[in-house]
Amino acid sequence: MSKGGRRVRIFSALEVANICGVVNQTAINWIRNGHLKAFTTPGGQYRVYAKDLAAFLDKRGMGTSGDVLQVMMENADWNTILIAAEPSINDPLKTRIGKSLTDYIIIQAYDWFEVGRKITEEKPGFVLLDTELPGVNISNFISTVKSDPFFGKPYVFLLANGGLSQMDGRSSAESGMRADMVFTKPVDLDKLETAIKSLEKQIDMAVNA
Repeated sequence: MSKGGRRVRIFSALEVANICGVVNQTAINWIRNGHLKAFTTPGGQYRVYAKDLAAFLDKRGMGTSGDVLQVMMENADWNTILIAAEPSINDPLKTRIGKSLTDYIIIQAYDWFEVGRKITEEKPGFVLLDTELPGVNISNFISTVKSDPFFGKPYVFLLANGGLSQMDGRSSAESGMRADMVFTKPVDLDKLETAIKSLEKQIDMAVNA
């Protein structure tokens, strides 16, 4: 994992479309046809690194890539995982994850006030959010932290009961603002570790490219 509390700027297909002045499906077609280099998250969503978008813009003559390169790096701590859940779920989960992902700093938030404060102050790279945590609309939360660079655009994993697998990113695809993956409670730690390590590898490859 890259150290130093920095992350590579990553764009969704919708953000690419907005930058290029096209509809979302056009950006997706560019990716699917191999014109724009991208990767997929564990939830099956397309993501584009800033350097690849800049190269695409230059090749297509679609304007300066300077604005894209300027935001290639953003503050976020990829070594930090935020668990946002009530104590009865949060505390045991922290213990389990701490034993499995020993290289990560695990912070906790027990209510939405603490979630907002920890997201703002700590800028964790990964957020595990219990869908049963009361107080705020989850869709609005995901949209906010993923659209506003101030929050570092973390990866958001939902912790859900069995009936919410449809929220894993394939639904509400038009918005482009959705969870990166959904885990059914109790969390499969092997699956969680695989997802995080997969994203970690992609980030490191982008940093060292």
